[in-house]
Amino acid sequence: MIAPQFVVRVSLRRDAIASFDRYPLCIPAIRSLGDWELHPRVTFVIGENGSGKSTLLEALAVSLGFNPEGGSRNFRFGTRASHSELHRFMRVAKGLRRPRDGFFLRAESFFNLATEIERLDSGPASGPPVIASYGGRPLHEQSHGESFLALMMHRFRGNGIYILDEPEAALSPQRQLAMLSRMHDLVLADSQFIVATHSPLLMAYPDAWIYACSADGLARIEYAETEHYRITRDFLANPERMLRVLLDRPTPRHGP
Repeated sequence: MIAPQFVVRVSLRRDAIASFDRYPLCIPAIRSLGDWELHPRVTFVIGENGSGKSTLLEALAVSLGFNPEGGSRNFRFGTRASHSELHRFMRVAKGLRRPRDGFFLRAESFFNLATEIERLDSGPASGPPVIASYGGRPLHEQSHGESFLALMMHRFRGNGIYILDEPEAALSPQRQLAMLSRMHDLVLADSQFIVATHSPLLMAYPDAWIYACSADGLARIEYAETEHYRITRDFLANPERMLRVLLDRPTPRHGP
């Protein structure tokens, strides 16, 4: 049977690793990585800051030929070599289908990507400007959130693999819902998404697989069991009660 997705699973070439004591191999979610099976349509990776989710996505993107700072496979700029060596130890199992499009989005380096597009368009070119594929309006002349949505609405064409690292970072809740809708359009156009996120709105996408990075490793988890969902639900159900717990302090004494 032909696998319907572009990337089927990811695993570590453990025999090529001399020691798991150094970063990022010492991170529990990476050190214990077995066969990480990816959903044919949407896979989310969640976890606390420093849990390894962004490191996993970065290594997968680099293994697939994407620029470590983001962009399509045609981008080769670099402002600071900060990506880890993890991609050297990754084994990526691919389906027989090949994507016609692809993109790696890193929220933290999207500014650098926008600057690189301006640099490319400032020189002589035989074809249309690069920014035409992003809606035609310079990304630096838009808010962070507007430029993220422009990327998804104009640059993502479907039949592609899209690796997104915390795409909700600049998006309001309403814009996150707009992104969710656009993501569904692209899924219907035979695309595959792998997304690291903190957003309970995004990870609510139906039938997606959610993997949590924790001190116990990387494991599948149901949406309603995620900390993101439970904390958001509990807060919205009774914000006054939770605020009392969070903000309760002894009354300071003044004077002698």
